[in-house]
Amino acid sequence: MEYKRQPTGQVKPRLIIHGGAGNITPEKLGPEKYRQYRHALLTIVSKADTYMRTPVPSNKNDYSSTPKYASALDVATYAVTLLENNPLFNSGHGAVFTRDGINELDSSVMVSRGYAKRGVGLTGLRRVKNPILLAKAMLEHGDEDLGQKAELGLANSVQGKALVESGDLEGTELNVPSAQGHTLIHGETAERLATMYGLELVDPKYFFTQNRWDEHTRALEKEKTGKGLATWSAEEYLPQGTCGAVALDADGVIYAATSTGGMTNKLTGRIGDTPVVGAGFWAEEWAEKGSKGNIGPVVDSWQSLRKYFGLPGQIVELSSNLRGLVADCLPTPFTYSPVEQAPSQELQTTRSIALSGTGNGDSFLRVAAARTVGSIARWGKLPATEALRRIAGRGGELERSAEKRWGKTGEGEGGMIGIESVVSRDVSGQVVSARAQILQDHNCGGMFRAWIDDDGKAVMRIFHPDSKHGSRSGIGMFEYEGRAEDAWRWSIDKA
Repeated sequence: MEYKRQPTGQVKPRLIIHGGAGNITPEKLGPEKYRQYRHALLTIVSKADTYMRTPVPSNKNDYSSTPKYASALDVATYAVTLLENNPLFNSGHGAVFTRDGINELDSSVMVSRGYAKRGVGLTGLRRVKNPILLAKAMLEHGDEDLGQKAELGLANSVQGKALVESGDLEGTELNVPSAQGHTLIHGETAERLATMYGLELVDPKYFFTQNRWDEHTRALEKEKTGKGLATWSAEEYLPQGTCGAVALDADGVIYAATSTGGMTNKLTGRIGDTPVVGAGFWAEEWAEKGSKGNIGPVVDSWQSLRKYFGLPGQIVELSSNLRGLVADCLPTPFTYSPVEQAPSQELQTTRSIALSGTGNGDSFLRVAAARTVGSIARWGKLPATEALRRIAGRGGELERSAEKRWGKTGEGEGGMIGIESVVSRDVSGQVVSARAQILQDHNCGGMFRAWIDDDGKAVMRIFHPDSKHGSRSGIGMFEYEGRAEDAWRWSIDKA
């Protein structure tokens, strides 16, 4: 069987997923668990890739011969539902327990452009089977929620005022006509929205798994006997991360979708970074300054050359022709340019980024992690890979935020996945050039992740490529770490 990639125009769709991060080591994972995670990650990313590249059936009134494909929102949330349904991952059916033995779930989605609300989050869910689908529906209904006159809401508000004045509130239903203009919604109100959107609610027992319960009770016992924390352990990997996906579609739109059960043995009612815009997720698009496709800070490269070599005063000024000749021979690495330069053509260039984080959510909140990466890339005019390294990489802002507690409490641990896209269009709006890059970095032992590479292959990693674990190609359970696989083979369920 030959895997044929579908035509998708000039913007090439991309996809990456993650399933948590933390103090993951080969010893804590073991060969069998490693194989399970590898199988699950490759299967899920490959199924999502197949979904992304399969034409969507057209409706009866659509006579266009051009095939249509699923949006990045559909692809990202589809991938996350597969993660939510897999008990290996800390979301949905595999969610961790609070100290009180309760499953409380959070989710979020965000888009680089196209929806009025841009990003939304849900928290404290106890009955929504797939929290990511509730976040998706809330985003999709956002345009209507923000634009309508809310006549129903006004009527219900009058009714609610009367109930307050009468003091007869007990036993009445919550007043939830819609999500209104809200970005973050909690608990029972959020679940009322799920019912309105026609999403599946389940008995809380659905989220129970024996493995998570054992982790929950074992950690509480260690805390009780003074042998460790209930939320983190140096001896075993206690999930405190999330699941997520970032997808780019042929229209150049990027979505980040994230879902979690939170931190093992968190306080009931605790809210982490996953549903908070800018902390555990982020997406945005902006126009780069310069009408000729020049990307990055406006820098006089010749004076930068003087500073680079430490030369005093002004260097010799060259004619424009000689400058061009020298430029052809000597690179000038002083300006970040995500796209090829086209000085003779008027171009409008947009740059986009989307991120999904995983790890210690309290640390992500303290440094507004995902938004800070975007800000460094946008306002610092740096490659997104460098912006990500400064926050989630080893020695980055997340790690530094833990101060002397690093490696002792789980604080600061984590990583992020994402996609950066740069698209240049001519004055007619036609795409002239497009480039996208998969983003990934983490500061801890490991991060479960998988992506589709430039050649359409599925790749999975847990450890850093340069770590002693990730580089042991051909040895034991690390034989397939970072190896490109045929996606179509993994999209078919394997035993």
